[in-house]
Amino acid sequence: MKKLMFSIALLLLFTAVKTIAQEAPFNLALEPINISNLGGLQSYAFGEHNGKWLIIGGRLDGLHRRQPFATFDVAGHNTRLIVVDPVANQSWSASTTSLPAALKEQLSSTNMAFFQEGDRLYMAGGYGFSATLNDHTTYSGLIAMDVPQLIAAIQNNQPIQPFIRHIQDPGFTVTGGRLGKLYDTWYLVGGQNFQGVYNPMGPTHGPGFFQEYTNSVRRFQINDNGTTLAVQHRSPWVDTALLHRRDFNVVPQILPNGQEALTAFSGVFQSAVDLPFLNCVNIDSSGYTEQPDFQQYYNHYHAATLPLYDALTHEMHSVFFGGIAQFYDNNGVLVQDNNVPFVKTVARVTRTADGKMTEYKMPINMPDYLGASAEFIPAANVPHYDNGVLKFEALVDSSIIGYVSGGSRSTAANIFWVNDGTQSVASSVIYAVRLLKTGSSGVHQVNAQSNSFLKFQVLPNPNRGRFEARWFMKKSAPVALTIRDLDGKIIEEVRLAQVSAGEQSQWFNSIATTRSGVYLFVLETPFEKTTLKVVVDP
Repeated sequence: MKKLMFSIALLLLFTAVKTIAQEAPFNLALEPINISNLGGLQSYAFGEHNGKWLIIGGRLDGLHRRQPFATFDVAGHNTRLIVVDPVANQSWSASTTSLPAALKEQLSSTNMAFFQEGDRLYMAGGYGFSATLNDHTTYSGLIAMDVPQLIAAIQNNQPIQPFIRHIQDPGFTVTGGRLGKLYDTWYLVGGQNFQGVYNPMGPTHGPGFFQEYTNSVRRFQINDNGTTLAVQHRSPWVDTALLHRRDFNVVPQILPNGQEALTAFSGVFQSAVDLPFLNCVNIDSSGYTEQPDFQQYYNHYHAATLPLYDALTHEMHSVFFGGIAQFYDNNGVLVQDNNVPFVKTVARVTRTADGKMTEYKMPINMPDYLGASAEFIPAANVPHYDNGVLKFEALVDSSIIGYVSGGSRSTAANIFWVNDGTQSVASSVIYAVRLLKTGSSGVHQVNAQSNSFLKFQVLPNPNRGRFEARWFMKKSAPVALTIRDLDGKIIEEVRLAQVSAGEQSQWFNSIATTRSGVYLFVLETPFEKTTLKVVVDP
């Protein structure tokens, strides 16, 4: 659900772009698969057994429309449970209409939180139209499915209800959150409770709605003996700053010390402005912390994600396939677009053995404006840890390690304000993901801004010689801002004797840069120096 209050396009060029083709740990290839009569779907939940997928819920259409009368309509509900075999290119389905009302309504919802443990798939919450309430709602149920039994029942046209169990619990009234498990504890991260019809103009316009972020990590144990399903809640972790996010990516992690964790990447919306978060939060069994000195510029909304851990190098790679983001790369130029458009970017964030995280643009792109609300589904029998992270060193070179399936496919980058339902669709194409460990070419471009604690920005960019510089100071220190031409000649220099710790913002009038061109803006403190390319067009 996308609420945009303003439209600004800012061109942010970064230097210190490091080409690391020889150091790249791997590359990927995408290979399309088309299965006859398999329709498109996005924002769904899935389970897997012996290479076959069980697909539940989600939307049959593309990006939701902004008009209350048209958005998240009943026609877009997925009212079937779908089985897919991507190797045999086959699919089967069964209708949910015969199920009890509370169950079938939740099973047709969008953005459920889900996680599979063994043969059992658990799903929580989700948003959609309830015929029982005659209104749109966020559901409060927890659903347990026996994945192998359901797949067999659907393939053999047998009853499905015996393999689905359902309980009501207000702790699961969440949509746009993500579910994971670390050791014996379950974690429902972020999300919101949204009641009523969506309206981008706000809750007091039109029919009105209720919206409340959870601002939390909800922790619990599931007690399930195969017949009785019960939940034991633990005290949630609540943080209105770090955990105020939804419709985002929570990627399972293996930390350098070998411990299981989750990392919440980006998400929307910041409290002060309708833009995505750039920071991320690490979650483990002891608590949660903001990742220091890291900002994610690509892939901000929920998209297909691939987690890979290399136990030999102690590196954790999180790969993001397209989606929606505030930034994208254009021929080596990092473009900032506050419309938050669809993007084609495939990027990885790598956590090295020292715990430092860096973002890289990978050499492949998605084949279209594709990936938003898609899922990465691992291939059968791929070696993985209990929390879902793939074991990189055990993967076979040039093998298919999984699939990017579904999601919204858009005809253009920015369609939200013109969307009449024809500008995007739910994708029906499946993309096999092939891992290339050796013998592949391609440059991984490091985003030097991603792990600079200065967080330097120049706005607007381009500018006419008057600009705002924004940066962050870890502690009080002198600051120098130097403007150079592309040959390195100093054009102008400003020195600030002492700048206090925290977020900084200052406006400057640059008389020297009255000629059109590209300049290097260098911000330097005793601790770090960072450089941006800035376009001046008087």
